[in-house]
Amino acid sequence: MIRTWRITDARYGAQAFDGEGARLFGGRWNHKGTSVVYTCDSLALAALEQLVHVSAGHVLPPRVAISVDISDAVSRRELTAAELPQDWRNPAGSQDLKALGTLWAAQLESAVLIVPSVVIPQQRNYVLNPLHPDFALLEIGEVEPFAFDPRLLS
Repeated sequence: MIRTWRITDARYGAQAFDGEGARLFGGRWNHKGTSVVYTCDSLALAALEQLVHVSAGHVLPPRVAISVDISDAVSRRELTAAELPQDWRNPAGSQDLKALGTLWAAQLESAVLIVPSVVIPQQRNYVLNPLHPDFALLEIGEVEPFAFDPRLLS
């Protein structure tokens, strides 16, 4: 079993796994219009993945953290850095990664796409496909309050 984590705005904690945010705005691994959910292999990485998008001094709305347990029965595909385009770590994102993730989701290839984190390539992000039948096998934990240490935002 693998435990992953998601941190999100507290206002959306109850809908944190519907893929709506990624569908509306797109992400590193999906184009707008494709529902996916981004999680990380540790709570610390989930925090860093949020912080890279925050300007110094910015006040974040209240956050929540939610764990997700992925059993061995859940279908998954893993990509290594060696399999990715050269620009995969581009801070602005890569159209190739968006296309790859969008195709993966549309084809219902697996419920989970495991990819290296751009922030810390030695760690993994887990992209979840809420439309895949195996998504129902994920064990989504309770919504827990999460607060960043203010020193991280100054």
